[in-house]
Amino acid sequence: MYAVPSKYALFRSGDSSFALHYGDMTDSSCLIKIITKIQPTEVYHLAAQSHVKVSFDLPEYTAEVDAVGTLRLLDAIHACGLTEKVRFYQASTSELYGKVQEIPQKETTPFYPRSPYGSISLRTLLGYYFMGRLHHHVSAVAKMYAYWIVINYREAYNMFACNGILFNHESPRRGETFVTRKITRSVAKISLGQQTCVELGNLDSLRDWGHAREYVEAMWRILQHDKPDDFVIATGKQTTVRQFCNLAFKEIGMELEWEGEGIDEVGKEKGTGTVRVKVNPKYYRPTEVETLLGDATKAKNELGWEAKIPIEDIVKEMVASDVALMTANPMA
Repeated sequence: MYAVPSKYALFRSGDSSFALHYGDMTDSSCLIKIITKIQPTEVYHLAAQSHVKVSFDLPEYTAEVDAVGTLRLLDAIHACGLTEKVRFYQASTSELYGKVQEIPQKETTPFYPRSPYGSISLRTLLGYYFMGRLHHHVSAVAKMYAYWIVINYREAYNMFACNGILFNHESPRRGETFVTRKITRSVAKISLGQQTCVELGNLDSLRDWGHAREYVEAMWRILQHDKPDDFVIATGKQTTVRQFCNLAFKEIGMELEWEGEGIDEVGKEKGTGTVRVKVNPKYYRPTEVETLLGDATKAKNELGWEAKIPIEDIVKEMVASDVALMTANPMA
């Protein structure tokens, strides 16, 4: 609920229309204080430990923030007597589909999460169940738990609570440890002679990548709908990590030629033969999610929303932004 102003510069000092409050998704009392103070009419719950690799390193923390944190926030709204006044948006994730059961994935597709980001311990879940905090059984999973607890509050308290199942969405603000930003940052450094090569994991991973700007609009549209509901937000188009690399290097005038297979595969700069992309097994997930492809037909029909920005434009914007960033500050 708080971001360092100097890092993101989303507002100007003295702007009375924007205020920041310190908050912690693991602290119920502070959430209640914030909700009591600001008396919101719309809540966009985007707080999460969302990095899949980190979720394997910190599974308990991920569960505390992503799963139980959502419950704490919903409970804070309920405790403040605002369940009938607040419209609540929960940022759900395509990682819920994990080992996909059908292609493309839509609102009715069964979940099969394959990471602690999508998983919460059964012990934690049952603990809350026997404490009487759950009104009916929910699956033992972090983001999956959050998804179902939103539906639970919607049904139990007639709350305008919605899930947006967002597929991957990118922008120049993407975290530096996520694969798309890692690629565009590395490409920028390579173009400026600050780096020679980027190391990645599974180049065959297929993702449905959209632009964060359009997905934020979808979030807003979900809360302006005439009834609370859950929506898949996606482009309906897939790109591999390898193809993303091709697009990114193209932006700095380099064409890649691929050689080898599996962990021995490399991407070489055409003309010079310089290796620009390597595979490093340490970047593979313990359980890979090979393919994600969303079907946002429901959002198009009911919200009038559809993705329009192509992956080529997203990559172009991200590379240009990182080139400008690295030019101004090579240590950025």
